[in-house]
Amino acid sequence: MQKDDRNSYMLHGKKSKFGYDWWWHSFLAKDEETGELKPFFIEYYVINPALSPNKVILGQSKESKLNGSKPSYALLKAGTWGKDKAQLHSFFPSNQFKASEKKLEVTIGKAVLTETKLKGSISVSKEEAADTAHMCDAGNISWDLTAKKEISYSVGYGASPIFRKLGLFNMYWHVGGMFTRFEGSLEWNGKRYIVEPETSAGYQDKNWGVDYTSPWVWLNCNRFINKKDNKPLADTSLDVGGGRPIIAGIPIKQKLLIAFHHNDKFYEWNFSKFWTGTKQKFDCGEKQNPNDPSKTLVFWNIDAENRNHKIQIRFTCPQELMLKVNYENPKGEKRHNSLWNGGYASGEIILFEKSGSNWLEIGTFSGELGGCEYGVEDNPSS
Repeated sequence: MQKDDRNSYMLHGKKSKFGYDWWWHSFLAKDEETGELKPFFIEYYVINPALSPNKVILGQSKESKLNGSKPSYALLKAGTWGKDKAQLHSFFPSNQFKASEKKLEVTIGKAVLTETKLKGSISVSKEEAADTAHMCDAGNISWDLTAKKEISYSVGYGASPIFRKLGLFNMYWHVGGMFTRFEGSLEWNGKRYIVEPETSAGYQDKNWGVDYTSPWVWLNCNRFINKKDNKPLADTSLDVGGGRPIIAGIPIKQKLLIAFHHNDKFYEWNFSKFWTGTKQKFDCGEKQNPNDPSKTLVFWNIDAENRNHKIQIRFTCPQELMLKVNYENPKGEKRHNSLWNGGYASGEIILFEKSGSNWLEIGTFSGELGGCEYGVEDNPSS
């Protein structure tokens, strides 16, 4: 690849026989009847495509587990969170998957994805969902959307062409649409939703590699108000990702990549950019809901600072509104069985700027309806 377009297809050569690549989208849609905002997600995914171009191989099937077959398929994955939470999976042989190595241009069956367009549908019967190899629920969803990506986040040299060619990381990340305005319509189990640019609070990123991280941490929010005057903020966006990176087969200390955009200014706390003097600590997990001891919250408590700015992040999501999102790795192992994934994260951010030896508060921001993820694999590989 001559151009460093990190949103393009990454499974070149040998990687097509051992690797995954996916493009994730999440956004808010308005119930056409009630006007209520509801979060949804759509993902285009492929794993080990060159192993079995003409036939779907599910790694969690009894047959694959008996003969040691690795998974090979393209996948449309979509769903929602809340009281009717569900994840739907539609599998295709990889010869029905096409993707550009120069730009974001993907087709899976009749579904399409580009930087500016998403269209597709999934229908899963109760019988299909009952097969645990499908790792999903029953239901129907269709979407026809356009996307305008206002803010992107490139994590730096760690996902650059040379690092990708060397294959140093198990898992790579790129955020093509940290803040994205989606527009169009969506149908979910017979109910119609409208997606509007002003309220969609959309997000798009991608991951690719040969395995997943543990712990697995992600937090995004594009719906903030300024606590000083309770006014909504049009361009304020948070994105956090990371866990425990594995570099050249060696796990390192738990690290996060943190980006925050506010008032046309971009703030970053990136452990790989050592020259910025970034320090961070974080605590994520599950805790009792103080307002209802019978229920559980998943929480993200994150503190980071560099030479010029400091951020404090305190977010939670009600576990009963979250999914245990399902993925298998290129070996066919499903080690993440408690990967909590949600669209109802809420909380507070405090941003500071350094002045001499003091930290001066820039602002306090309250966020809601954020995307989130946290989980630790059952049997860590390291």
